Amino acid sequence: MEKQASGETQTNERQKGYRLHNIAVPARPLEPALYLVATPIGNLSDITLRALETLAGADVLACEDTRVTRVLLDRYGIVNRPYAYHEYNANEVGPKLLAALDEGKSVALVSDAGTPLVSDPGYRLGQIAIEAGHRVVPIPGASAPLAALVGSGLPNDAFLFAGFLPSKDKARRDRFAELSAIPATLMFFESPHRIAATIVAAHDVLGPERRASVCRELTKTFEEFRRGTLAELKAFYDEGATVKGEIVLVIGPPDAPAAPEADDVDAILLKLVKDMSTGKAATEAAKQTGLNRKDLYDRLLELKDRNEP
Repeated sequence: MEKQASGETQTNERQKGYRLHNIAVPARPLEPALYLVATPIGNLSDITLRALETLAGADVLACEDTRVTRVLLDRYGIVNRPYAYHEYNANEVGPKLLAALDEGKSVALVSDAGTPLVSDPGYRLGQIAIEAGHRVVPIPGASAPLAALVGSGLPNDAFLFAGFLPSKDKARRDRFAELSAIPATLMFFESPHRIAATIVAAHDVLGPERRASVCRELTKTFEEFRRGTLAELKAFYDEGATVKGEIVLVIGPPDAPAAPEADDVDAILLKLVKDMSTGKAATEAAKQTGLNRKDLYDRLLELKDRNEP
């Protein structure tokens, strides 16, 4: 990064810190590393103390848009100067940031909102920093996908964040088809002018009864969670509702297949054991029914004992 005048450097060293409730808090020196700092996705109060300390204390602060980051810095009285690092200048600025790490400096990276490296150009910087042997330190905090997940009311024991959907309808439908059978809640970023078409595609490919939530303007003044089946959401957006703001689309997992009846399981086991060993029959039955292999093996032994003369 370009050098600052010595007077400016000394001033910044004296002022390194942040302001919290009008109280000046000095920033502690940071160890050399690339710090990936999560920033608010809307509400500027959604920032951690560790993030503020890192933004204030970093030798170099890189961000997507200096104007966006400056709003956050001004809110907390941080005088650190941000440098732009985005997809259009990554080839030029990336090596400079890596050089700063090579010099033993601390480099903080933020995106415009949320956690860096999640659908933004920071991934490449993190990758080359790791390859060069530098420490990479995540500073966790706000994340739009996780905020949407916990507010959606959908299962969260297993989930998949799939980023942005394709803009073309066929490619979008193909993507839904690829993910349709995954036993997890799915999360996507979507734009307001495409959400209606995306809901239609999801409805047609995943089925009308699959539950979903359109999570809009998270943590902001007009935050909204519109929940329902894909059929209900399709009906709402078919009415031509005006949609604004940033969106995370959350779609629940497919329903688990119904367990087969006990008599049907017995019939499957007895048919399979005619052509294979007890162990192989239990294994194949487990594949067909989704039931536990050991339970099926024990049940098959019972059936064989019962049918022996």
